[in-house]
Amino acid sequence: MPMLDSNARKYVQPLLDAVARGAQRMGVSANAMTVGGMLVGVAAAVLVCLGHPLAGFLVLWLSGLIDAADGTLARLTGTTSPIGAILDITFDRVVELSMVTALAWRFPEARFELVILAGIIAIAMSLFLSIGAAVANRSVKSFHYAPGLGERTEAFICLSLMILDSERLVLWTWVFIAVIVFTMAQRLVHVREMLKP
Repeated sequence: MPMLDSNARKYVQPLLDAVARGAQRMGVSANAMTVGGMLVGVAAAVLVCLGHPLAGFLVLWLSGLIDAADGTLARLTGTTSPIGAILDITFDRVVELSMVTALAWRFPEARFELVILAGIIAIAMSLFLSIGAAVANRSVKSFHYAPGLGERTEAFICLSLMILDSERLVLWTWVFIAVIVFTMAQRLVHVREMLKP
């Protein structure tokens, strides 16, 4: 099952390299970039909460660009670290849950579905981290990365649909939930294969 993060990386890597080199010239560290990406993502959620969906959508993707470039910067400067990976994973969820909260505030008729989505995100992250702890790492990342349909780009696409097409917010929320549940099933199959005696 192709995932956008994995398969489209080669097309966006030149842009990430340019952003990382620019940050390096300005003396910005990879961890500072991770924090910045999170703050920009929370700002996107505030914009959505205040009724500016297009601005929120654009700022959300800006946060995604910053978030994707922080790892490139860390590798460029030789500063990859476990704390960087921890910040990256944690702040990704802060951005996602900030946006879910903003949508729930703005559209109370969809709160039930959005609460389910928030719970599913938490469960999926618990599974992801448990797999990372249980399986030996052989990748360039700081931990074992279990692949799946729903990675960061797919999450941003789902959030974008939820932001820009609020008339069908409930539908897009269920689509996002389905993507995450399918990804969890993929990762369970993946770890079962890897942990076979």
